[in-house]
Amino acid sequence: MRSMAHRLTQYAHGGGCACKIPPGELEDIVRGLAGTVPDSPAGELLVGLDGGDDAAAVRLDGDRAVIATTDFFTPVVDDPYDWGRIAATNALSDVYAMGGTPLVALNLLCWPRETLPFELATEVLRGGGDVCAKAGCHLAGGHSVDDPEPKYGLAVTGLASAEALLRNDGGRPGLPLSLTKPLGVGVLNTRHKATGESFPEAVEVMTTLNADAAKAAVAAGHRCATDVTGFGLLGHLYKLARASGVTAVVDSAAVPVLDAARAAVREGYVSGGTRRNLDWVRPHTDLTSVSEETALLLADAQTSGGLLVAGELPGAPVIGELVPRGEHVVVVR
Repeated sequence: MRSMAHRLTQYAHGGGCACKIPPGELEDIVRGLAGTVPDSPAGELLVGLDGGDDAAAVRLDGDRAVIATTDFFTPVVDDPYDWGRIAATNALSDVYAMGGTPLVALNLLCWPRETLPFELATEVLRGGGDVCAKAGCHLAGGHSVDDPEPKYGLAVTGLASAEALLRNDGGRPGLPLSLTKPLGVGVLNTRHKATGESFPEAVEVMTTLNADAAKAAVAAGHRCATDVTGFGLLGHLYKLARASGVTAVVDSAAVPVLDAARAAVREGYVSGGTRRNLDWVRPHTDLTSVSEETALLLADAQTSGGLLVAGELPGAPVIGELVPRGEHVVVVR
């Protein structure tokens, strides 16, 4: 991490995807809202609010679908360039999570202009630009706001096959569950905010694009996936299993976790977002076979996490399976 006079994480009430509105509260807010316009000249809305997917998808013509998404958040690390890279990687992930390819993105920047120097904002934007260039996605303009709390992210438009979208509601009994990145970045980011310790392994995870995983999932014929971000593995898996009408069974011992994350949980570096995630899924989840520490890791609010795919992927561990709906929507063993 660069030596800096300003620790960006100290200017935010929460960090990264842990600053999201809690999932239960969010569902209450959007419940009953309709986004579909019958016979719209804009095309058929393929994916909207109903299944809690990562982005919206509209059929353009034939098999072409446009994917639209946006994601932005407060600083998750102190280094402005790394924060820009992480936020951009996270925003692009919503397109990959639906099996698409990002085409163009717009910057979303909120900046406390009287508190933080603009040189730091330049570094944030440079990080976002470098990630978009790596992804082959145009970054063209955007919007900025004078805000007392720094925030950064992207609005992204992509393309996908309308018939091969990866969706929350595409899960079926008998399918294995694969996870492409380890958990634990949330607790390590919380520790970083509290102590200033740096965790290069967490930054590496958060800046790794999900592009290859998405391509592999589509090529294998899989049709159900999501990315694991602010609602944690348990939260996103609950949404997927609920939308698909199945139960998800998780082998907790098979879930990959960053080396330093378990110690961080034991020492209390758990965000409020992670605890709210666990509170939300607990009534629908059988957690009787695992410790509270394990449950917190499985609910850890990830920033720019991996893809959770209903199907096998090369190099990705299988962490469980989908089975016919039982008493619980999620079972952890």
